[in-house]
Amino acid sequence: MDVVLRPLSDQLDLATQRLLDAARVIPEPDLRAPSRLPGWSRAHVLAHLARGADAMRGVLAGARVQQSRPAYASAQAREAAIEASAAQTRQDLTTDLADSAMAFRTIVRQLPDGAWSFLVRLGDSEPFPAAGLLTRRLVEVELHHCDLGIGYDAASWPASFAGARLPEPMHSQRQERLNYPPQPYQPRPARPAATPNPAQQRAMILRSLSGGPG
Repeated sequence: MDVVLRPLSDQLDLATQRLLDAARVIPEPDLRAPSRLPGWSRAHVLAHLARGADAMRGVLAGARVQQSRPAYASAQAREAAIEASAAQTRQDLTTDLADSAMAFRTIVRQLPDGAWSFLVRLGDSEPFPAAGLLTRRLVEVELHHCDLGIGYDAASWPASFAGARLPEPMHSQRQERLNYPPQPYQPRPARPAATPNPAQQRAMILRSLSGGPG
């Protein structure tokens, strides 16, 4: 990829890994609890990030062949995709999030240098060079990590992101997260598995000895 963009891509890789590491240990009940975004659970935030990676990947695929492609078929399609993704099980959702991030990273690393200057759009934005998608994705990952309300906040940002010059509306969106009040987070402990009673233990032993399913 373009050597000028490589440091930004590396920053995005690190931010994405922090997000994935955090998402994988959110207990199921906490995943369905409200996030810091009104009307969205934490699962909705992760679903939005997964579908956002897919959308940006599609836009970059268009840039690779010098074609302008929409991020989503429609606003309704975007909302439906997020709702469907948010309804997945915890394991499926975190796998979806990781897979979408890896697919986006793959196209970023393989995109020809000349494609980064191709003008693209996201939603109703003004056209901008495809290279701007890296900054937009980094902003999405860092800000929505804060929106999960799991202890990651503006104080957690690397200096490279906290001090980066961002165009609007991204600058204002980052400023909004600076005003989030502290929100300590302690994951809910997993419910301990029920201890089998003596009769159940004997039945399990017998099934094991007979080669039956445990």
